[in-house]
This record gives sequence, C-alpha cells and structure tokens, in this order.
Amino acid sequence: MNSLDIHIGEMLARNARLYPEEVALIERNPTERKRREITWRQFDEQANRFANVLLKKGIKKGDRVIHLMMNSLEWLIAYFGIVRTGAWAVPLNFRFTAGDIKYCCDVAEPQGLIFGEEFIDRIDQIKDELPTVKHYISVGKEGPNYAEPFDRIVEKSTPTPPSVEILLSDPCGLYFTSGTTGQPKPILLTHKNMVCASITENAHHHQTRKDNFILIPPLYHTGSKMHWFGSLIVGGKAVILKGISPEAILEAISEEKATLIFLLVPWARDILLKLDSGELKLKDYQLSQWRLMHIGAQPVPPSLVKHWKEYFPKMAYDTNYGLSESTGPGCVHLGIENEHKVGAIGLPGFNWEARIVDTEGNPVTMGEVGELVVRGDGVMREYYKNPEATARTLRDGWLYTGDMAKQDEEGFIYLVDRKKDLIICGGENVFPVEVEDFLHSHPSVKDVAAIGFPDERLGEVVGVIIEVVPGKVLTEEEVSRYCEQLPKYKRPKKILFGEVPRNPTGKIEKPKLRKKYIGTEEAFKI
Repeated sequence: MNSLDIHIGEMLARNARLYPEEVALIERNPTERKRREITWRQFDEQANRFANVLLKKGIKKGDRVIHLMMNSLEWLIAYFGIVRTGAWAVPLNFRFTAGDIKYCCDVAEPQGLIFGEEFIDRIDQIKDELPTVKHYISVGKEGPNYAEPFDRIVEKSTPTPPSVEILLSDPCGLYFTSGTTGQPKPILLTHKNMVCASITENAHHHQTRKDNFILIPPLYHTGSKMHWFGSLIVGGKAVILKGISPEAILEAISEEKATLIFLLVPWARDILLKLDSGELKLKDYQLSQWRLMHIGAQPVPPSLVKHWKEYFPKMAYDTNYGLSESTGPGCVHLGIENEHKVGAIGLPGFNWEARIVDTEGNPVTMGEVGELVVRGDGVMREYYKNPEATARTLRDGWLYTGDMAKQDEEGFIYLVDRKKDLIICGGENVFPVEVEDFLHSHPSVKDVAAIGFPDERLGEVVGVIIEVVPGKVLTEEEVSRYCEQLPKYKRPKKILFGEVPRNPTGKIEKPKLRKKYIGTEEAFKI
C-alpha cells in the first residue's frame, strides 16, 4: 500500500504490526472502580472480526451503519470495524431522543444499527418505523430478542483483514451535528478528512508513541476522537474515561501516567474550583509527566487559562478551534508556543488556510469583524442530501463557519460569536462572548450565558444567566456594579441566576435559554 493511501484503518493495522503487545486502549470506570485494557493486536483483531461480521451480513462499501453507544472500548472497536468494510459509520449523540434517532435513520437509510444497552428503550419505540435496517446488534449484558449480541458474534468471527479496497476519497462517516441551533445536519466526511485530522493534530501537539491521551468527550463527536487520531498515527495509547469528575480526571492522569488531555471549559473550571477550595490537593497525585492541557469546542475565557497556569505553571496550553464540518479541531489553533496570545483562537492550523470575510465574501480590513472561513483537506464533502445548505456553506473551496471573528496585526484570530447569537442593542452590535468573558473574571461566577431579550425601544438588550460558584452568594446589584466597567450598551439589563446548560461538547445551549426565559428558541433576527 502506498504511504499516501494510508487511512485510519490502516494506521491501526500498522500499529498492530509494529507494537502488537503494547497497550493501545485503557477503559476506566471510576464509579464502578473497574479498568480494562487491550493491546494494539487485540484492537486490530477485534475490529477485523466485527468488519467480517458486517460483510457476512451483506453490508458493503457505501452502506450506512448507525452507531449509538456510550464511550467504551467497544465503541472504537465497532467504529473501526465499520469503516474497514467501506461502509459509513453514523455515530449518534447519546442524548438523542427516539424521535431524533428516527430522523437520523430516515436521512441515513442505514442497513445496520449497533447500540448499547442504555438505548434499548429508545430503539424499541421506533424499531417498526425503520424499514431499511435489516441487522440489529446490541452491546452490553442485556439485549432485546431482535438484536444479536456484539460479544458473541465478534467472538465467532475471523480476525482476517477484510479485502475491501478503500480510497482516501471514499466517504467513511456521516456525522450529525449536535442540534443546538436546530435540527441536526448530516455531515459527510471522507477517509482523506480523517487523515487530515490525524496529521494536523500530531503537527500541533507533537504526540509520540510514549504519550498517553485521556479521552473524555463523547466519541460520537468530531472532537476528542480526532485529537486522539494524532496519537493513533504514531502508536500513542489512550485512556477512555467513563464518568467525569475532577477527582476521576486527576486519578486517571496520575495512575495511568497520562501526558495530555483535551478538556472542555466546565471541566477545567470544576478542577480549579476544587483546587481553590482545598478539596483537591495536587500533592496527592503524580502529575509531573502531564505536559499538555488543551481546550476547544467553545470560547475559552482568558481568566480561566490564567487561573490554570497558577496551578500548572510549567504545563503547555493550547486553544483549539474547529467544527464538525472541518473534521473537528485544528483548522485554527493557538499553538503551545503562543500562550502570550491567550484569548485568540490562534492562527491557521497545519496545512490549513483561514481568512475573515464580509457578507460578499471579500476579505475585511485588519481588526474588522467578519465571518471566519477556512480551507484545507479536512473540509467535509457535503451536507448529505442537502445541496442548498451545502451551497451556502461551501463556496469556491472555502468553508463558511458561521462564526464571527476578527484578526490582529500579527495575524491572530479572535472569535467574536456566532452570527445568529449576535445581539443588536439600539443599532450597536453586542457579541455575547465579550460579555461572558468579562463576567467569567468575577470570582463568584461559575458559568454565564448572554442572550438578547426583546425591548420595544432598543430592539434587544443584553441579558445574562449566571451560575454561581457553590457556596458563594451573588446579587443582581453586585453584578450590575461589576458591569459598570463595560460600555453602557453592553451592560446586562436582565440579570438572572440559574443553571447554564451545555451540550456534551461544551457549547452553551442558547435555544434552551431563550425558550425558558423568553418563550422562543430563536434569536429575534433569524
């Protein structure tokens, strides 16, 4: 096989040839105090066995297989098994309702469906409405009578590598967006997209075979998994952590001698809160080998990074920007050498281009706000079965992200906000992230979301929902006084206290907040 044709399935096979008895994956369940591990040889053989199960059932290149599971060793075994057949893996959000799952099946028209025991009730509700699904496979101790048990059929299968020709241009994954801004869109990704993610991530974070990467975010998303691809390409192992708490994270890093981790803002903040309160003590853990913490999937408050560096002054830090349409993170990143520019999302990633444009697609002047567009090998093929949305998003090879940004004189890009989340107050543009970043610097604010509230005179005014640090007290008057440092049109006119909902990838679910506090999920100008 030509080295230029190596896809992620072949990366796994190569690791199995080179490092057969080295540990590839570790699964930790802190709640049940359980730990499992598999070697590269076992990982490769199990993926082959599952691929051969599917091929024997008649699933072929170009078919679709719905993949609905919680993070586990089996998640990745099944995923690699699917892509080795040439079929498309269709990973679904574990929060999807039965109706959401049916919608995704209606679009994907899958021939097979593999699901964890946690989803039996949801599949039961819609099974009779999925005419294209011929094969059901269940993972876990209990399974319905219409589904074959994963462990049993894999055990009986052969580990012989399937003889399916796979080209980098072939599709391999149909990823549905998390749906925080409406109905999930199906994003079609190719093997070339996945290879791009592997190369870009490794170029940014310099993984080697000696690294151990902690996998926490949901694997169905093009986030954490694509970060791990930077380790996969060089044979670096990973820990799948089931269950998230500051204690579980630090225990996993300490006991598994982990070296790098991808966190979301809430998880990093929770660790800091427990360090501040004394509930966690760094001396209780072996952390000297931990070399990198990076964050993405949402705007990162500079105050958070500054606070983190107070506890971990020698640890490298990186901000990552990406979206499912760019095969996850990396099209823009800060760079571990650029910590002095924290607050920016950074520069175009390795082998990527980026620019900021106006509504006509023309580059804006330096410092002016416009839409961020990117170009590179990670750009999706299309929104599946949605040529209109594809045409709006992909133009002349550029991916229009929908994110508003600006660029400084050194070329660093600063994320301002989503187009549809912009608040227009008396004709002035207010980008919610600016208000959120400011309030994150208050010591009593655990989390905050800014949304626009309707106003007869000004059109919209800024409103904030504040989640207070446990054990602290914060009043509306205190917030108002604190916000006097902001320009008048940016100051919150509505100050509410409550939980700030975030989806599994850390993004604030603003439609939920609008529905709860205003009565509509949509921004007013949409």
